[in-house]
Amino acid sequence: MPEFVMQANIAHYKELLGSETDRDKIAALRKLLAEEEAKLAEWRAKNRRTPEKK
Repeated sequence: MPEFVMQANIAHYKELLGSETDRDKIAALRKLLAEEEAKLAEWRAKNRRTPEKK
């Protein structure tokens, strides 16, 4: 999954959390947010760019 999609998902979950009042939905959104943040961190660790040598 491309990085920008994961970033968009994270932003979307955060936006939903800002207006949600149902405890069960909040818990589900927090879980989804944590999972997406973990995926993004893993993707970034695997795709870390190394500086080019001159």
